[in-house]
Amino acid sequence: MKSLLKSLSGPLLLLLALIAAKLCAFNVAENETAILTQFGKPTGQTITNAGLHFKLPFIQDVNRLDVRMQEWDGQAVEMPTRDKLYITVNSFGRWRISEPMAFFTRTRDTRSALSRMDDIVGSEIRNAVAENDLIEIVRTDRTRKAELDTFDTGSATNNQTGIVANQLPPIRRGRTFVEKQIIDKAAAKLKDLGIQLVDVRIMRINYDPSVSTKINDRMISEREQIATRYRSEGDGEAAKILGNRDRDLAELNSVAYKMVQQIKGEADAKATEIYAQAYNKSPEALAFYTFLQTLETYKKIATNDTTMVLSTGDELFQYFKKPPGK
Repeated sequence: MKSLLKSLSGPLLLLLALIAAKLCAFNVAENETAILTQFGKPTGQTITNAGLHFKLPFIQDVNRLDVRMQEWDGQAVEMPTRDKLYITVNSFGRWRISEPMAFFTRTRDTRSALSRMDDIVGSEIRNAVAENDLIEIVRTDRTRKAELDTFDTGSATNNQTGIVANQLPPIRRGRTFVEKQIIDKAAAKLKDLGIQLVDVRIMRINYDPSVSTKINDRMISEREQIATRYRSEGDGEAAKILGNRDRDLAELNSVAYKMVQQIKGEADAKATEIYAQAYNKSPEALAFYTFLQTLETYKKIATNDTTMVLSTGDELFQYFKKPPGK
């Protein structure tokens, strides 16, 4: 019997040692911080070194805290801007535990910490949105220029229509500045909870249906004003081009008519000179020329509907009395 007990004592002691080690020893990972609590209250220093550590069994408990960067996803909340436009803002952030003991005593766990962040960060986001106009939340920063700004100057008045194209209001801060304000104010409040707020970003902005209608109507109105101004300027430019065309055409016609008349006059003078040279060579030629010209005159004044009263003494109708040479 003694030999049996002696043979079992070795394994039994080893088993008891393993159980004691299991109850007393614990391991801390690289990404963790551990806090020992005794009857629910923290005891000792925060354990930040990774590796094997020991505690009192049954009396002390190990509370592990993840010290890595963690996510905070804010709920989509409807809120008004300073210019009384309702928008739905969806935001997110990044945070980490900076003071484990303060974090544990005030929040206990991550779920409670996220709930407190919803209250604190969400409140600062609502305050920041309420203190700024919609365009400050939408535009990234004041140095960035939208395509619409370069598309139309918006400051020139059209002389023909009297329309002034609307211009986007100037950006005083921009969303980047607003987000920095949110971080600064919320971080100061979260520091007491042992939380370091690393970053907060506005992920999405949705317009309220009434706001969307107003924005669409404003965009349509602005585009119509710009289109009207451009059409007016185009009509004025077209009228100017047509006026220049008519003036140039009239000038060309005038010059051409002058050249035609000049050429015709020179041609008539040359023809007259040729006729004169041809028919002045002899009295017979002159008489023949007079006869031909008289016939041409008859052809012009005498038609089928012409009624003439002839006088025998009229020189024009001398050939009706007798043919030439008789």
